[in-house]
Amino acid sequence: MSGPQGTQAGAGGADFRPRVERLLTDILGLMGFPARLDLQDAADGSLSVALHFESGPPPGVEAGKRSQVLDSLQFLLNKMLHRPGVERRWVMLGAGGHPEPRPRREAAPAQAPAPTATVAQVAAAAPATQPARNAAPAAQPARPARGAQPAPQAPKAAAAQPAQSKGAEADERSVQCEEDAVLREAVRKLAEKSASLGRFYAFAAMKTEDRARVLRAVEGVGGVKVAAEGEGRNRRVVFTPAKPAPMPKRSMLPDDDEDDLDA
Repeated sequence: MSGPQGTQAGAGGADFRPRVERLLTDILGLMGFPARLDLQDAADGSLSVALHFESGPPPGVEAGKRSQVLDSLQFLLNKMLHRPGVERRWVMLGAGGHPEPRPRREAAPAQAPAPTATVAQVAAAAPATQPARNAAPAAQPARPARGAQPAPQAPKAAAAQPAQSKGAEADERSVQCEEDAVLREAVRKLAEKSASLGRFYAFAAMKTEDRARVLRAVEGVGGVKVAAEGEGRNRRVVFTPAKPAPMPKRSMLPDDDEDDLDA
């Protein structure tokens, strides 16, 4: 599932494109979102890959836009490709089309050093200061007349209040939203799979309403705890099985370094 192979150019070796295609196909297959791959050489020497998802993109991924899911997949792919002793060549991923090349950062022009002055020059330029001997004394508050009650003093300024901490994220279970029957069915199946296999799953890059739908959909499913964690853009819905199970080696991705995983 790929676009025209063409002639391999740039760094990475003759087998670079087939490795990229094989790894991406396996990763997307394990994710449950197979896609047709279109590979082409970018002007900056990197390899650009357009992902055309066959049955719709993963949650949080939109065609022509960057997302945390796509950035994470790109980071994982480059980590697997760039092994010690192998010439590096960056791979860029795009959903529904090739990603736009990122502009290079130009070095800021060097600023001219500020002119320095000697101690003698500073002393000559500073005006001579005279001690304030004839300065008027500070005004003293008038004493109240004998037998008169002193005037009430103004209350002291209140101490500065400490800065309020960031408010906690809103509880998604209290968010009112319409139910999505398709999402509910898929989420309940994933929760049952997490409980039966002992696997951890997570939904990232979701809107508050979608997280609320997920949390409501898993109500009543036993053997798994589902909760929203994190803040802001990093907030996600995590599926934690009651009885976690270790990952079997037969399900590892190809080209994984078993020595690193066993360490």
